[in-house]
Formats: sequence, C-alpha cells, structure tokens
Amino acid sequence: MCGIVGIYSHNQSKNIASHIYYGLYALQHRGQESAGIATNDGCNLNTFHGMGLVCDVFNNGKIDGLNGNVGIGHVRYSTTGKSQLENSQPFFSEFQGGNIAIAHNGDIVNSMELRQELKAEGHHFRSTTDSEVICHMLSKEYIKQKNMVESIKSVSRQLIGSYSIVILVNSDLYVVRDPIGIKPLVLGEKGDLKMVASESVAFDVIGAKYTRDVKPGEILLLNDKITSYNMERTGKLPRAHCMFEYVYFARPDSILDRRNVYNVRLNIGKALYEEFPAKADVVMPVPDSAITAAIGYSRVSGLPYGEGLIKNRYIGRTFIMPTQEERESSVRLKMNPIKSELEGKSIVLVDDSIVRGTTSKSLIEVLRETGVKEVHLRVGCPPIISPCYYGIAMATKKELIAANKSVEQIKNDLGVDSLGYLSIDSLKKCIGIDEDKLCMGCLNGKYPTNLPKNIEEYESCRC
Repeated sequence: MCGIVGIYSHNQSKNIASHIYYGLYALQHRGQESAGIATNDGCNLNTFHGMGLVCDVFNNGKIDGLNGNVGIGHVRYSTTGKSQLENSQPFFSEFQGGNIAIAHNGDIVNSMELRQELKAEGHHFRSTTDSEVICHMLSKEYIKQKNMVESIKSVSRQLIGSYSIVILVNSDLYVVRDPIGIKPLVLGEKGDLKMVASESVAFDVIGAKYTRDVKPGEILLLNDKITSYNMERTGKLPRAHCMFEYVYFARPDSILDRRNVYNVRLNIGKALYEEFPAKADVVMPVPDSAITAAIGYSRVSGLPYGEGLIKNRYIGRTFIMPTQEERESSVRLKMNPIKSELEGKSIVLVDDSIVRGTTSKSLIEVLRETGVKEVHLRVGCPPIISPCYYGIAMATKKELIAANKSVEQIKNDLGVDSLGYLSIDSLKKCIGIDEDKLCMGCLNGKYPTNLPKNIEEYESCRC
C-alpha cells in the first residue's frame, strides 16, 4: 500500500523535513520495509532513504541535512519490486527542467510494458519498481511538453492501475490522484503549511487541519497557493475507492473520502452480529485492526468485550510482511494469549479479514492450547476470492483460501466451531458508498481497469 506525504511552506527559510518525518511516522502502518524523504531548499535537492522503520532510518541526525521549505516522503510496503534498498523511495533524477523526485502509493498494472518501451529508448533503471517507471515517463514527457501539468496529464493517460503521487519538481510540489480514486489522498493546512498525505492521521500528529480529499483525477500544484487541474479524460469515469482501506489498512482514526474509518468499522461489527449472532461468553478481537469491529459486535449483541490476545506492538503487521514464511513464524511472537481469560470459555473472535488462512489457523491453534471451549470466528470482510492488482499483495488466486474452498471447508480447516463472513451488501452499507463507486475486485473478480495480458508474468514479479 505504502504511505506518502508532501508539504510546502510559504516560509522560504523553514525546514519542513521534521514535519514530513512525523507524518511518515503516523503512516508507519502503511509500510514498514523502507522510508525516505526528499526536500528542496531553492537550489538543491536533498534526499535520504533507507531500509526499516522511520525512526530507524532517520536516527543519529540523518534528518538534519534535509533542508528546504518543500518536500515529500514515503514509507514502503512492496508489491511490484522486491524489498531492497534500490526500491526505496522517493526516486529522484535530473532532467531538462532541473531536479525531480516522486513518491508513489499504488500499483501500475501495465508497468512492465512501459518499462520495456523506456528501456528501448535508452532509459536506465536502478530499481525494479513501477514507481521509477513513472519518474522516467515524467522526465521524458517534460522534454516534449515543457510544462509539468501537461506532462502529468500525458503520463496519466498511459498508466493503468492505481496511483496517488507526490512529485517534487525543483521548488514546486505537484499532487496526483488516479482518475477513479482507488488510493486515498487527503489535503490539509496549518498556518503557512500546505500538506497532502495518504491519510488524515498524518495531519493530526503536527496539528494540521484536514481540509478535503484530493479528488479522483485531480492534479494539484502547491506553492504560494493551491492550483487545481483536471486530467480532462473523455467520457464519464467510474469511481473505485478501495474497500480494503476501510476494512483493514487505514488507521481507524483517519478520514477517507469524507468517511470516518472508525465509524465504518463499528458498523461492520454491528452488521456481523446481525448476520451471524452467536451464543458466547465474550467478544474478543484479533488486535489491533479488528478491535473497533469487535466493540461494535459487543455493543449490539450485549456480550461483554474482552481481551484474550495481547499484541507485541514491536512486531509489524504480519499481513504486509514480504514472505509467507515470515507471516507464519511471526504469529506466536506477535500474539500471546491470556489463559485466564480464555480457558473454558466460548468466545466470539472478530478478525478484519482472511487472506491465505495460514496465520488465522496458527492463531486458532494458539487459542485452543489455552483450553478455550468454543471459537466462533466472525470476519469483517467478505471472502477474498481474487488477487488485488492495485497495491495490496493478496497473493495469487491459488493461494487465496476462499477462492478454492467453501465457507464450511474453511471452518474445518481453521478448526473453529462456527465461521461467518460479512456479506458484500452489508459491507457496502457499512462503508456508505455504492458498489459502483468501490473497488471490490478481490471480492467479486470485477476489476475497475483493464488487466495486463501477461498477468501470470506480472504476478510472478510481485512480492
């Protein structure tokens, strides 16, 4: 998924790197593999990036040399391109107009074809990511257009997939959201600062105020004022906001497309009880992402809310770890049961989603070892039956447990006493967005864009 931040200050003598740092810190849940910041001080492009968490990458004063009143930042969760230093962002290069740096959240499904075209024209790549493809395309288009907004419009017409992008061109900050709005992007302000980020929580940490969402298909130029441009696509384009942001990925205290994520997850918990009530002693979440939904289930059911699993908060999100081996081995390190709260009890266990099913199975085994009497698993996301090609590494179809097994088979595989998935109709109501304005490709196989012809090859290069 990745997280991006962009900030412009009217105060030419102000250094905004620390604000970008705090914004990225608030978005750490969106990517834990690498982090980077690029700033411009009016003369020079200053950059630093590295592998690991934000606090580790920018320790020992590494942020001190990032001077400038305008800059961008990125935290990475790999999809296209392996988890390695060469693929960390922002990407930067020199071009006819000066210096350019970009940070990208999303996935370009035709990036392999675009890369081959650029290589044939003599472009050299230092990474294997689709984000660097965008960087080269912008530099190439600027040579023709001599205008960055027109260059962005031209590049966007060639991209298929999802993208929210911050682009630092010398002392100007450009902001782009894809025409159907798959990836979130929000705008905020604080005094002399103008700020964009993947989620509004990045504003909260520095006391900035959420202003609005960047519109799908909108290009913003942030300098001494905010100038808005439209990509000017012909015909009416659909909207396809990612449903998984609301279910799992975004922080519950964020606002996305004018929806309060916390309220959406409360609604999910309530809807789960309405669809799948259970006789039990207590409702418990799989922490942390299912906590809000479990509270919703508890409130409407009248069952007490309790904690049966304690999360080691120094372990990252297992779902976004790059390899399956890491995801499986980290479960016991990440979750530790409270035997006194579980032994002999019937519990409703609320989880946000089941993707491959391997971590869920390991977690149920941990609970069974405590002597729990019954486990009634309730899942706040409908069955995931197809891969995501827009920035969430949901594996190939053969690895998705719900693509190959019935709910009854999954129940038996996981070793639970009952299993209930939220329905698609209920999910739409909980989010408050019509199905034709949501991306639900992973739930129904209906994708909002064309997919690459070489889809098997494309899948093999994703982590």
